[in-house]
Amino acid sequence: MNACEPKNAAPSQGRRRRGLSRSVVLVGLMGAGKTTIGRRLAKRLGLDFVDADEAIEEAAGLSVSEIFARYGEAQFREGERRVIARLISGPPKVIATGGGAFVDAQTRARVLESAIAVWLDADIDTLVERVSKRDHRPLLRDKDAGQVLRDLAAVRNPFYAQAQIRISSEPAPHHVAVDAIVAELRRLGESA
Repeated sequence: MNACEPKNAAPSQGRRRRGLSRSVVLVGLMGAGKTTIGRRLAKRLGLDFVDADEAIEEAAGLSVSEIFARYGEAQFREGERRVIARLISGPPKVIATGGGAFVDAQTRARVLESAIAVWLDADIDTLVERVSKRDHRPLLRDKDAGQVLRDLAAVRNPFYAQAQIRISSEPAPHHVAVDAIVAELRRLGESA
């Protein structure tokens, strides 16, 4: 296993990429479904799946929260840049990024140049419903999730809008988003 791929990445043995020459990188706010949809998309495309935050944690030997607490956001973003660049430079795969990754100018430029960025866009009510199901997001702890997400959307959505593909992540079965991504990949000339 590659040192930057988490233990739960799908095994690459026997996998065949179906004509994709680049990785597919999912971007969007927390709760947009990047990990859940990403796993299903990878299976559909016959590619490995990697959660970038898990890859960062594995590489650092610390959780994302611990990295932020010990070293600050600037150091985290530097490590995130390196890990995402390494993931993109390898064989095509589906990569779910953390919500702030695509906001970083260097990471965004690298993704747009070498991969296919897919913005999973969801309305605030849907995001609030999804993130309220689990209490593992330090950014939301003891805060109004709706207000935090509205504030993040105001800052981050203009960056996400630079992705080659934009998919609405609605409260619907996951295969609906996967089907939409596959259709857009085909439209871009990527056989999927």
